[in-house]
Amino acid sequence: MNYAQLFLATLPETVLEIAALLVLVIDLGFLRKAELKTRALSASLLGVLGCVVALWAQFWSLSQGVRGFGVGDSHGLLLANIDSAAAAQAGILVLTGLTLLLLIDSVFTRHVGEFVAVVLMSAAGGLLIAAAQDLLIIFLGLELLSLGLYILTAFAKQSGRSAESAIKYYLFGGMSAAFLLFGFSYLYGITGSTNLDEVMHALHRANGPSVDPLLLVSLVMVAAGLGFKVAAVPFHLWAPDTYEGAPAPGAAFIASVSKVASFALLISIGIAGSHVFDAANASSAAGYAGFRGPWTVVLTVLSLGSMLFGNLAALAQISVRRLLAYSAVAHAGYILLAFAYFRVDASAAYQSANYFRGATAVLYYTLTYGLTTIGAFGVVGVVERATGSDRMDAFLGLHKRNPLLAAVLLVLFLSLAGIPPLVGFWAKFNLFGVVLGVGAGRVPFALVALAVAMSAVSLYYYLQVLKRAFVMPTVEDSADRAKKISIHPVTMVVLLGISAAVVVMGCLPELLQGWIEGFYLKL
Repeated sequence: MNYAQLFLATLPETVLEIAALLVLVIDLGFLRKAELKTRALSASLLGVLGCVVALWAQFWSLSQGVRGFGVGDSHGLLLANIDSAAAAQAGILVLTGLTLLLLIDSVFTRHVGEFVAVVLMSAAGGLLIAAAQDLLIIFLGLELLSLGLYILTAFAKQSGRSAESAIKYYLFGGMSAAFLLFGFSYLYGITGSTNLDEVMHALHRANGPSVDPLLLVSLVMVAAGLGFKVAAVPFHLWAPDTYEGAPAPGAAFIASVSKVASFALLISIGIAGSHVFDAANASSAAGYAGFRGPWTVVLTVLSLGSMLFGNLAALAQISVRRLLAYSAVAHAGYILLAFAYFRVDASAAYQSANYFRGATAVLYYTLTYGLTTIGAFGVVGVVERATGSDRMDAFLGLHKRNPLLAAVLLVLFLSLAGIPPLVGFWAKFNLFGVVLGVGAGRVPFALVALAVAMSAVSLYYYLQVLKRAFVMPTVEDSADRAKKISIHPVTMVVLLGISAAVVVMGCLPELLQGWIEGFYLKL
């Protein structure tokens, strides 16, 4: 075993774990009697510094030509440090740093050092998931991430709603882990390997005209386990309560970083399958019904349910947090549609950006959605602290009470709705274009048409919040709602930076796309 290779491949995760320990030592050992604002600022900045160093470590390991870590002469790596994995890891580190900056103005707990440490360790699990190329490592990464998310949800100890949502999240998470592990065990029994690449090759060697019933069971179980992680219908029931009960920074982390990690895992699965079934053996795989057909059907069903139910349920919400939760369900449906028709471009040269066009479109969508969601939860957290509520009426007259905050809310919600020229529009445009470019026939066209229609529906409930912020008058009989809303300067800078990035990347969409494609060119 090459331990030097293993160290370089896991260097970003190692940096985050060391940063988490340093945060605990400094907060509990040196700042225990300091004011809460001082401790929050110190812990947050140390956590952000850890993310910056981890990001530098990742780029440095890439510059050293480290592709990842593998054992023996397997077809693939156990951990990848290339392609979509590297881009997703870099995105996770950036989003984690932004989430930690929102903690500076939060007052939900005095244990800020522990909160930052849990965030960093959960982010390390997300990095592991994004790089994993083996079923066992995938499961370990998912559990490391999930255990931290359960803790973050319950961190507001004075809130009974936080504890209730954490219990629900934990119970659903344990059940989904069992489904996922059962599915992985069946895949191992069928193929004799836990490596993603070897699993796909084994399934291809077992090419036959009929579908293996045990394979169908395993695919459904894996889809159920991963569907929970991305809040896809009908495995979404935890999301509204969790988004509503978790502290605002914790909810932002769950809505962004965990989604990026989970969809990066689905990209790894899609690329591993496409290498075998679409590129290397296209002729013989064309009539193979064992993997491609069932996997496409399962993901299409999850996508349809998520797009329809997520958008329609969001129409009835009066809580902005729950609205964002059902919006997340709908966005998961859009992304799963791309995975249902996920292919590599066999006509392009392997190890090129065009070859991974589908992966690039999914990463573009997930990263921009994660960035926008962090900003949205930052605004909700500020309004909630000022008014004591996250209901839509708490946003009444926001443009008078804090014009900058209202402007940030306008940019972020319109981007989530997919209004040009903001980055959310280009994310959907690229994603739906990939589906139409890969899928032939009426079914992909009809699915994309439905997705566009549901995006139009989503505009209504986003405008309901914006109408209260800009059009409807302030409720003068409530002193909390009539007074100006103050905000910490760091939080305001972060929110303005996020909204500016959403506008700039919308006007210049090739900036982020070129950055993502740069990771493929480092192969």
